[in-house]
Amino acid sequence: MTGETTIPLLPCRSIDETADFYRMLGFTETLHQTRPNPYTVVVKDDIQLHFFGVDDLDPENTYGTCIVIVPDTGALFDRFAEGMRAEHGKLLVSGIPRVTRPRKRANTGNRAGFSLVDPGGNVIRFFPADEDAERATKPTSKLGRTLVTAIVLGDAKGDGPQAAKILDATLAKAGPDTPATELAEALAYRAELAVRLSDHPRARDLLDRLDALPLTPADRTALTPTLTAAADLRTQLT
Repeated sequence: MTGETTIPLLPCRSIDETADFYRMLGFTETLHQTRPNPYTVVVKDDIQLHFFGVDDLDPENTYGTCIVIVPDTGALFDRFAEGMRAEHGKLLVSGIPRVTRPRKRANTGNRAGFSLVDPGGNVIRFFPADEDAERATKPTSKLGRTLVTAIVLGDAKGDGPQAAKILDATLAKAGPDTPATELAEALAYRAELAVRLSDHPRARDLLDRLDALPLTPADRTALTPTLTAAADLRTQLT
């Protein structure tokens, strides 16, 4: 058979809060029901999410999650980021709700996915349909290889403290032979982890170290998304 549709049904504390959050991201609420039970439906293009109200829901401990396959995660992330900045003046990267940036991950076939945590603590994971035909260049340094693992821990598993721990240990031993681009990527991601963990002094120190790197024009071109993300973090810290 063909033409089947699967729709996730997720918990939320408040259907009003949930609908407002998804409207910020460009969704449209198509159903808002208060009786006999709280229920809302939000839709964006072919993405449809259903939510039911749970009065005593703890967003920190909910297990609600689903995967959404989309044609272009980068374009969708940009739309979400635009909505967040318009509403809050910044990208929400810490606390609940929050969003991660699209990053290719070793555990997802090099797909550049990202995760959205909504006000109910549900994790909506967005991935492109296909693996990247061009595999990412393998890192040449121990720091670069550690970063690959840290991204899986921090973004896929949501274990920011452990991701920060292994990055700190390797950053402390990074020598002058570490490629500047790999060092920049590691510093930028570690700074993002620091913001997620509400360690703003550490985030500032890492961003200062990143700013001080002797990057060539070619390095800066290759690192454009990373440096843009770092500048965004700097704005949030101010």
